[in-house]
Amino acid sequence: MSQKKSQAPKRSLGSKALIAVPFLWLVIFFLAPFFIVFKISLSEVAVAIPPYLPTFDLAEGWTGFVEALSGFSFENYIWLIEDDLYWKSYLSSAQIALISTLITLVVGYPIAYGMARSPKEWRPTLLMLVILPFWTSFLIRVYAWIGILKNEGLLNQLLLALGVINEPLVIMNTDLAVYIGIVYSYLPFLVLPLYASLEKLDISLLEAAEDLGCPPWKAFWKITLPLSIPGVVAGCFLVFIPAVGEFVIPDLLGGSNTLMIGKTLWVEFFSNRDWPVSSAVAVILLLILVVPIVLFQNHQQKLAEMQS
Repeated sequence: MSQKKSQAPKRSLGSKALIAVPFLWLVIFFLAPFFIVFKISLSEVAVAIPPYLPTFDLAEGWTGFVEALSGFSFENYIWLIEDDLYWKSYLSSAQIALISTLITLVVGYPIAYGMARSPKEWRPTLLMLVILPFWTSFLIRVYAWIGILKNEGLLNQLLLALGVINEPLVIMNTDLAVYIGIVYSYLPFLVLPLYASLEKLDISLLEAAEDLGCPPWKAFWKITLPLSIPGVVAGCFLVFIPAVGEFVIPDLLGGSNTLMIGKTLWVEFFSNRDWPVSSAVAVILLLILVVPIVLFQNHQQKLAEMQS
């Protein structure tokens, strides 16, 4: 009897094109700009347009291309290591982003939990209220906090009127103001994925725990919190990643002593016009953010494969 070999179904041209679209998007809008920035980071600053050398000239052909490659060096990365301003900026940015993420988690978890446990007819309205700040410009919302936190702002006026304080609190131009701005601005990024995770929670698990004599607080720690970890991780990533490179909030709400890599990058790029060094700062910042995420995803995939 002749055996027929099973052949994998051939993908149609349409399905191949559909699969190629996201890869093409990544190549055009992520990989290509990254390699351009990386190439500039290996160049030297120059008083020219563009303000770096060497540059590629297609008219010179292969010889010009090889000569341009020979002009590349890693001096800018060595400079970043030797100058403590940059690694202090990275550490300070990571610290501020981490603390802001933890505060956002503490504030956002009860909000997401309350939304997930609210009546179903209320949930669309609550979701709309969470995303409502996005309808206003990010810059305007940050500027609004200046009017709230400054010495003669609304917060100090309210506390003085209530007799809570005798003199205005100094909040503006401090790290506290930066924390407030980041938590307020990125709170929806944590609430939304956490709400999606909590809403899918099977209520019968909590009811079964209650029937077995488990108190509500213990059922939360044993059931609700572990099952919401994917939403917690996703929300923390969505807050921490943009907070590390934040520029607008520390520039407007933070003081001169607030050191973050976003402000350092802006100064190098626009004030000093040192494109190679600023490009090296951007490349290292991207690697600092991407490498841990990739390692975490690989770890989670291995755990999922072991459990299956």
